[in-house]
Amino acid sequence: MGDISRTWWLLLVRGIAAIIFGILTWAWPAITLLVLVIIFGVFALVNGVFALGAGFRHGEQSRVWLIVSGIIGILAGIVALVWPGITSLALLFVVAFWAILAGISEIAAGFHLRKTIEDEWMLIVGGILLVLFGIILLLWPGAGLLSLVWLLGFFAILYGIAMAVLAFRVKKLTPGATA
Repeated sequence: MGDISRTWWLLLVRGIAAIIFGILTWAWPAITLLVLVIIFGVFALVNGVFALGAGFRHGEQSRVWLIVSGIIGILAGIVALVWPGITSLALLFVVAFWAILAGISEIAAGFHLRKTIEDEWMLIVGGILLVLFGIILLLWPGAGLLSLVWLLGFFAILYGIAMAVLAFRVKKLTPGATA
């Protein structure tokens, strides 16, 4: 229990990054494809690095799933940053597949943490939101980039809130923390 509670702040950083990303997408709804690609690339990299950090910092069974989630995020971020001139449809598919794969990894991590923490469902909820977001993008790819911006912002804020709530729940597991 102590290993995961020491990394509570990594979940909080991921949640804050997601909320900031969501707010930025709503603040500039007419954002250009290039800027959206860069913002998504940076978000995916930050999220991936902190998921990877969490995976290496604790010895729970979910370690592998957090590492996989981190690697997926880092790779999605690199793809978005190295090829910023991709079309909106290609960006949509990059975001959709990243969301589905990262979501599945987080759902699996949540199930592995069931015996370690009480509020593992928040990680599962975050993963479910990721998967649903990816599926929605795949089902309606013609909705356009502006729709993607609004959906991405909405998802990022919900995901960020779920990660921040989980962070504070996990923090309570720290030895000596006030309940």
